[in-house]
Amino acid sequence: ARFSKEKIAPLVRQMEETQVVPDELTKEIAELGVSTISAALQEWFGYRIPVEYGGVGGDLFSLLLIIEEVGKVDPTFTSVFGYHNTLTIPIFTQFGNEEQKQKYLPKIAAGITTSVCLSESESGSDAFALQTHALRDGDDFILNGSKLWITHADRADIFLIMANAAPEKGYKGITCFIVDAGIPGLSVPRKEEKLGLHLASNCPVTMENVRVPSSNIIGEIGSGYKMMTHALADGRTGVAALAVGGARSVLDHAVRYAMERKQFGKRLFDFQAMQHQMAKASVEIEAAQLLSYNAARLIDQNMPSVKAASMAKYYATEVASQVCLQGIKWLGALGYMKSMPVEKFFRDLIATTIFEGTSNIQLNTIAACIKAEHR
Repeated sequence: ARFSKEKIAPLVRQMEETQVVPDELTKEIAELGVSTISAALQEWFGYRIPVEYGGVGGDLFSLLLIIEEVGKVDPTFTSVFGYHNTLTIPIFTQFGNEEQKQKYLPKIAAGITTSVCLSESESGSDAFALQTHALRDGDDFILNGSKLWITHADRADIFLIMANAAPEKGYKGITCFIVDAGIPGLSVPRKEEKLGLHLASNCPVTMENVRVPSSNIIGEIGSGYKMMTHALADGRTGVAALAVGGARSVLDHAVRYAMERKQFGKRLFDFQAMQHQMAKASVEIEAAQLLSYNAARLIDQNMPSVKAASMAKYYATEVASQVCLQGIKWLGALGYMKSMPVEKFFRDLIATTIFEGTSNIQLNTIAACIKAEHR
């Protein structure tokens, strides 16, 4: 918490404008009890990578605590390390073979950038309707298609691309391919301009006759949909944590302001209407935090977690969005100014209701789990 406030917070606006993590901050990370920048990157990027592959071997619950604290000062900065730890790494550790783990996990722990490619123009919420296909050619597969909104794609060293290798089987043909950056036919045409989350780039990715060896398939042909179901539970829980951290920060800023600002002869906080609004927000943030902790607990114990993760993601992101909007109103005109951090939290956190499954998709998932429980 202290590191986030003292080292990350002063650079938040700079990082939003440049969309780059400055070297000085990377060096500061290296002073968190480790001796080199390389070791620091292993602490952050490889947090959930087993020790035998060069990582820390941490669990999801303790990662959430880090994401929450960093999220209090800059939700976008959590993508620098959280994305790998809640999406890429679980795919490798749970579904990769030993050769793939030996080859890629130490590199990820050392700080290379990864990008998971799932969404397409016609398969956003309907993720398993993707059109990217993989045609077998001897011992290789030829990938063709395009992806949208892919995180970190402009600087990724490796891509995990979901493509259908058996279209006749529908979504049960979806397969995960490891594709190295720079391979012929793979391109990232542009970086999207967004309302917020500027430090985390999102880009389209196109594949034109990209040749990939069959040894680069993670899991089996057709196991991609199961893979993403598992990985998205981790990812959604991580998103819930960053939403909780950001929401709590907005409420803290608003309470401090309300304690000092006077109107009509008394502090804003002394108006009962203001007290009730802030008390309600505090209850909701606490509930969201506990939902995220419960989901992480289940995931760490290898227990069914899809429903819990969707509950955490749905509730935490909706609460964060409302708290941010309310925070701007609590601060009045000051809340709308860039001199205060609340407007940036709003721009960053409103997106959490969209990526890794919209709020409506979370409700669909929760309902499907309820239905299955009552069969």
